[in-house]
Amino acid sequence: MKQFKTILFATALCLGTLSFAQAQSKIAHINTQELIQAMPETKSAQAELQTLSKTYQTDMQSSVTEFQNLLKQYESEAPTKTEEENAKRSQEIQEKQQRLQQFQADAQKDLQQKERDLMKPITEKAKAAIDKVAAAQGFDYVLDSSVGVIIVSNGKDLLGDVKKELGI
Repeated sequence: MKQFKTILFATALCLGTLSFAQAQSKIAHINTQELIQAMPETKSAQAELQTLSKTYQTDMQSSVTEFQNLLKQYESEAPTKTEEENAKRSQEIQEKQQRLQQFQADAQKDLQQKERDLMKPITEKAKAAIDKVAAAQGFDYVLDSSVGVIIVSNGKDLLGDVKKELGI
């Protein structure tokens, strides 16, 4: 009986030690937004987006100016035109305004899609580097501190190591 208690105690002690060891996962954190902003690819993507945005703004501004000029012309000529002509011209103005609004919506949508397309490979590269550094240093979990999840950050900050891995 004494031997059974000793074996039972030893088994419980081993299981307790294993459970405690399992619970001691290594955790690190990193600010992914700061990492991505520091990557040279992000700067070139932002420059490309800025150029595209300026192109859309220029096109939109010229279309708005054209619309305003057409509106002024129609307003000045309205008294000399028939009611039927004015109704037709009013319809043209409404259609032109709808096209302007559609162009603006399409440009915004296109810019957002372009940003997603340009940023996807950058974020994938950052994630791969984070995974590589975390695995090399034996971390089980890496928390993203840029989203405000971390309450206490006593764990290792991987930002410097990941930047080094990326050559930044």
